[in-house]
Amino acid sequence: MRTQPSTRPEPATRTLTAPPPLTPLLARGALLSPFKRPRPDAPVPAARLVLPGVRVDLARLAAYERVCGFATGPDVLPVTYPHVLAFPLAMRIMAGRDFPLPLLGLVHTSIGITQYEAPTATAEYDLAVRVEGLAPHRRGTEATVLTEARADGRLVWESRSTYLARHRTREETPGNAARGPASDGPASREEPGDDPAARPRTLPALAEWRLAPDVGRRYGAVSGDRNPIHLHPLTARLFGFPRAIAHGMWTVARCLAEYGPQGAVEVRADFRAPVPLPGTVTYAAQGLAFELRTGDRVHLTGDVRPLPAGTHTGGATAPAAPTG
Repeated sequence: MRTQPSTRPEPATRTLTAPPPLTPLLARGALLSPFKRPRPDAPVPAARLVLPGVRVDLARLAAYERVCGFATGPDVLPVTYPHVLAFPLAMRIMAGRDFPLPLLGLVHTSIGITQYEAPTATAEYDLAVRVEGLAPHRRGTEATVLTEARADGRLVWESRSTYLARHRTREETPGNAARGPASDGPASREEPGDDPAARPRTLPALAEWRLAPDVGRRYGAVSGDRNPIHLHPLTARLFGFPRAIAHGMWTVARCLAEYGPQGAVEVRADFRAPVPLPGTVTYAAQGLAFELRTGDRVHLTGDVRPLPAGTHTGGATAPAAPTG
């Protein structure tokens, strides 16, 4: 049974002057991983990282839209794109010494997005990322990472991503420990997040997509997430995968591009099983719900819900803080 993430005082804000480079962060996180001992009562980083004045690179945005299937040209960001903008900040936190979970083997299990208004591609954004807390999970310890995007002081977009570090728990014994794809893969590997018995009824198929072997490389180029399990079969095999697998955030983006335009919405997506590359997947949707599957194997489930009119954004401007 899951519990709510532990609460703690509001973290101190640390303001950055530029996006952190991802490659050194991945290397640092990999080197520190063997020394981490995850547990749900461990302290979490106290800092809230802020990157102000972020402008969208329109050429890179157009490349992202093409890779994920969104229409190019409109002055609006895809609902998943603020995650890409803030990903370096999240990696800065998760690769640090004070983040209690090992980056290697960390599994992205879900993302929940609240978009209070459609963010424009030409606006300037202040991004903020912090760890909300840890919670016990039946397969280990799960961290919740909060990401926020503000425009002119208004909170226009926020997300909560959960990341699971798998380890032995009291609910497991050597005979019934959860088994799945190799658990020592690097960050962002997706796998089942919940009990398969809890899955909703099968949704009607609407489209079939043939995924090329280079989907992971193309998404990595436009998102900055060049995790080796997504890039090539040879690098994927180093971490226990027979083939490269698609980024979970690409599968969410591709499904939402097919689902249609979103304004003020809440999106929830659960990563359930990796998508091997190359391969063929089925996109299914009905009403608020969507999913991605191959035969009876469900890779992703999610839903899109419109926000009630007048939903409060909590859009107070973040306080000033020292740079770092």
